Amino acid sequence: MELISGFAVGVGLTILIYRSRLKRFHGHETKEQEQRIVRLVEDSKDIIYYYQVKPEFKFKYISPSLDNYLGPGVVEAAMENPFDCFERSHPDDVDHLHNKVTGNLDYSKPILQRWLGTDGRYLWFEEHASPVYEDGQLVAVQGIIRNIDEKIQLQKDLEYRIYHDALTGIYNRQYFEQKAAFFNSKKNSPIAIILCDLDNLKMMNDSYGHKQGDRLLIETAKLLKSFSSDHISVSRIGGDEFAILLADKNEESVSDLINFIESSIALFNMDKQDYKIEISIGYAYSNRSFGKMEELLSIADANMYRAKRRKKEYTYGL
Repeated sequence: MELISGFAVGVGLTILIYRSRLKRFHGHETKEQEQRIVRLVEDSKDIIYYYQVKPEFKFKYISPSLDNYLGPGVVEAAMENPFDCFERSHPDDVDHLHNKVTGNLDYSKPILQRWLGTDGRYLWFEEHASPVYEDGQLVAVQGIIRNIDEKIQLQKDLEYRIYHDALTGIYNRQYFEQKAAFFNSKKNSPIAIILCDLDNLKMMNDSYGHKQGDRLLIETAKLLKSFSSDHISVSRIGGDEFAILLADKNEESVSDLINFIESSIALFNMDKQDYKIEISIGYAYSNRSFGKMEELLSIADANMYRAKRRKKEYTYGL
């Protein structure tokens, strides 16, 4: 209902601006109606505008609410410079703006865009634009623009919760599985899966309580996350199990990464007196990922448990 009423305001605004082109109706009632529409437009939190395309680019109207979002003086600057909106738009959104004023856009769909405020921050907006034609030619665009920063932040928060582990803050199993599926069917790359299993979490929980066990998990996640990059993602995929995806590298790079991880753990343990990180590591590598991810996960899991058994045999002489 809000969008419908918003477009009604836009239509009313167009009538006000171009009433000289329409049939004139004289009388008190019409003037009062126009004044009510003006007050409604001026008081709206949404940004309402009318942008002339022909014979020249020019803003005919921008509601004062734009200054409330982007900072004082933005409306005045846009009225003086019809290209200010292009300069203020985020580089990734400029094409949408250009298509809007040239008629190369599906106006039935909302336009998402970011604008730069006077404080140097980009704010998110959703626009519903409507073209104005005369004799079959696009002569103007009018629209209602709504700030959606809060909506975008809620979406980001939701996505974060979906793909991140609540305790450690690193990626979770759902993210790992989605990433593995991507490499399994959409991007064919050299790929490695490295599985890391904490050896002493149960002992920590039983001896010192789950709070200390959580601390061990958090510190382990922090250490592993320090190796994250464009090619490396780290996820917690189980209670005491972490998975690392390493893409677009050769097998030697996988061995190097494991050595770096083991060296970092050794340095960490030298500084900690109350608890230590002890993990068993297993990996699997393939020079192509298509159709291989499930097999690689199985091999990495088997290698990880083989490493865990070797530790037990060494420690207890089994």
